[in-house]
Amino acid sequence: MTRFASYAVIACLFAFAAPGALAAGDGGGTSEPAAPAIKCKKGYVPVTVKKNGQSTKICRKRQAGVMPDEDLYQHGRFLAASGNYDEAIDVLKAVSNQNDPRVLNYIGYSFRKSGRLDVGIGYYQQALAINPDYVRAREYLGEGYAAAGRIDLAMVQLAEIGKRCGETCEEYQDLQEAIRTATN
Repeated sequence: MTRFASYAVIACLFAFAAPGALAAGDGGGTSEPAAPAIKCKKGYVPVTVKKNGQSTKICRKRQAGVMPDEDLYQHGRFLAASGNYDEAIDVLKAVSNQNDPRVLNYIGYSFRKSGRLDVGIGYYQQALAINPDYVRAREYLGEGYAAAGRIDLAMVQLAEIGKRCGETCEEYQDLQEAIRTATN
């Protein structure tokens, strides 16, 4: 099979996948969030509407209730993973349930990655207060501590992750690498 044909097959698989199916999960492995079907200008989010029996995607002003919380979360997560941190924060803050640890975690991630480490750490701590077993939040909190030179606090998070999912889980391995990088 040619390289072009291989790419075409992969593109078809993505095109026909159920919305969110490839972006599901956030408690275990790192699945990359799926890109929205259309790109909207800042302040807007893609939503599906039905017209004459047909489903189509349009852009609507971002606000709570414009789309289900899960869709807002996935879109915010995609924006954060794409490096659009301020926009990710705006989308994630539009989620109705601001006590969802996943939402708090990615708000924290976006603040940390945009250079506002202390604010990000506060969001990670809120997520962990709700769900102490959320190892992704522990990983990101530990990475924040490592970036700030607080290796002692990063090691505490590494030990907590190890208790919850072992030393072979992805979050443990990623935080261990971040600590190794920060100490070299």
